[in-house]
Amino acid sequence: MIARNGKPANSGPAVPAEILRQVRRIEMRTRRLVNSLFSGEYHSVFKGQGIEFAEVREYLPGDDIRTIDWNVTARLGQPYVKKFVEERELTVFLAVDLSGSQQWGTRGRFKAELVAETAAALALSAVRNNDRVGVLIFTDRIESFVPPRKGRRHALRLIRDLLAFRAESRGTDIAGAMEYLARAVRSRSIVFLFSDFQVGTEWSRLEKALSMAAFRHDVVAVSVADPADGVLPNVGVLEVSDPETGERVVIDTGRAAVREEYARLSTEERAQRARLFRRLAVDEIEIRTDVPYAAALLGFFRRRERRLRR
Repeated sequence: MIARNGKPANSGPAVPAEILRQVRRIEMRTRRLVNSLFSGEYHSVFKGQGIEFAEVREYLPGDDIRTIDWNVTARLGQPYVKKFVEERELTVFLAVDLSGSQQWGTRGRFKAELVAETAAALALSAVRNNDRVGVLIFTDRIESFVPPRKGRRHALRLIRDLLAFRAESRGTDIAGAMEYLARAVRSRSIVFLFSDFQVGTEWSRLEKALSMAAFRHDVVAVSVADPADGVLPNVGVLEVSDPETGERVVIDTGRAAVREEYARLSTEERAQRARLFRRLAVDEIEIRTDVPYAAALLGFFRRRERRLRR
């Protein structure tokens, strides 16, 4: 793991046994999905960065004459052609918001747990296709940066890190994370940005940073939602606290006007997020704590595949 200062972080205490059991359970669940559903879609949607030379073979009727290797042809006295294959190796980055608002959920699991399992499916799909995977964990600061590598062992380590990680801060700075990624990762990569995108008044700054990242990388926004995000329950007078700032306020949820204003603001925020992604041509996958994530990932793969065929 790389610390914020760019130096290797200490290994820290041993990983709790319960975290290791969670990693194993997630691997078992996601492996079935990857093997049966995601692998082919992942391969067809995410192409390599070009083609590379593989071998030469004898010319066959119908071969493109532009692929003839004239040096080999002259040496052997009969026509040979160059054979090329797609350069498949890709780099995938999982940029994960683990701020305070991710540490809750109302449908049996926290948003952060949903993120870990969805990220696991993407990481295992990548390594199955021999691609490299790295992780950037952030709050309102860069909490952890793990450089990309190949292999199942590395993918499982990333899942473990996401489950076991305890952030130093609880705020959110998505723009700062995208600025860091644009500086730290020079080669073109596929970036899955996991967040609930609760950015307050920072939309303009986020647009600038996301635009810069999307210019260099293939950015896919994975928005994490819970049914309670847009609906305030009618439970009377309630003291609530902001999970990121700690600010506490008392509200009367029994008043219809309060509930309606909450819903209006939530709807407006989602619409603003959707407009931003459209302007920047950033694909969005919405995952929810009350719905299996597999359908959302498959829907994304198939939408993108249809678009590539046009």
